[in-house]
Amino acid sequence: FKHFSQEQVDKITKAMPDAGYDQAERLAKLANKETGFGKWQDKVIKNPFGTRNVYESIKNLKTVGVVDVKENGKIVKIAEPMGVVAALVPSTNPTSTAMFKALISLKARNGIVASPHPKAKDCTYESLKVLSDAAEKAGAPAGLIQSMTNPTLEGTDALMRDKNIDVILATGSTPMVKAAYSTGTPALGVGSGNVPAFIERTANYKKAVADIIYGTTFDNGTLCSSEQSMIVDAPISKQVVEEAKSQGAYFVCDEEKKKLEAAVTKSGRINPDIVGKSAVWIANYAGFKVPDSTRVLMAKCSTVGKEEILSMEKLSPILAYYEVNGWMEGCHRCIELLEFGGIGHSMVIHSGDKEIIMKFALEKPAFRIL
Repeated sequence: FKHFSQEQVDKITKAMPDAGYDQAERLAKLANKETGFGKWQDKVIKNPFGTRNVYESIKNLKTVGVVDVKENGKIVKIAEPMGVVAALVPSTNPTSTAMFKALISLKARNGIVASPHPKAKDCTYESLKVLSDAAEKAGAPAGLIQSMTNPTLEGTDALMRDKNIDVILATGSTPMVKAAYSTGTPALGVGSGNVPAFIERTANYKKAVADIIYGTTFDNGTLCSSEQSMIVDAPISKQVVEEAKSQGAYFVCDEEKKKLEAAVTKSGRINPDIVGKSAVWIANYAGFKVPDSTRVLMAKCSTVGKEEILSMEKLSPILAYYEVNGWMEGCHRCIELLEFGGIGHSMVIHSGDKEIIMKFALEKPAFRIL
């Protein structure tokens, strides 16, 4: 495959997203049924994003031969494939992530072997089979896209350390990403997000609340980029609480908060039973009742860290609610939350003040600021 021309590569990487797009709904339902996480209707949005949208952003990239010439011909950039990619795929986004990784790997003339999460092995395998069949019909060598069918921790570790693997793409828990980094093989990893969202006093607070609730409830919060905390400037806090309630938020009382904390963790880490479940389901699981119309559970919090359990990443429609006085206090609270399990990931600011937005952009330890 490394000897294929740009034209051949582009023909293959055009066929793959088309096939994935066509199967988006079937694969979404498969993922939802196998893992029990999220909503299949939202996964139908994620699958096209991981195929068509990704393809649109990379389709014109040159990945074969000379790709750039600089300094009047003194510097020539030549694209070389890495070789074989080991792709670790999470249970929270098992089809969209698998297809995205296959697409970018083949665009750069690499082979790929996926290690699915044991809870999602069938849907990950099926999504890659859809892309593999399309790639081979378009001229790709047989077996260029592969997936483990009986994934285990030992098997994944053996795959990452195999001498034939040239680069690891790791998406999942922080321990798994750290394990990928420690293999000695080049690795690109992304772990937990714990995304804070700050609503500053000049923001359009109604839109901000709608955006944050949509983000944290999309696919029942299974994306690591989903908002996990709402940090609100004191002058608009009362309006924000009322607006959140009108949009389906349920604020837990102190007793319910304790029950929710007990349900969210297991052995000091996130309880997999609540991941990707609805707010109503989680409340029942925790032992209290909420209206059937409840979209998100919200808990007022005052600190960040292990003593404030709901300040962690929850991967479900649960938001920690913080009140702060001024953008500086909001800024520090966001940094605290990022440092507690989301360093280098994402954060959000809703504001009408461009100077404050830029101050946030300059200060935050996040790769992506919205």
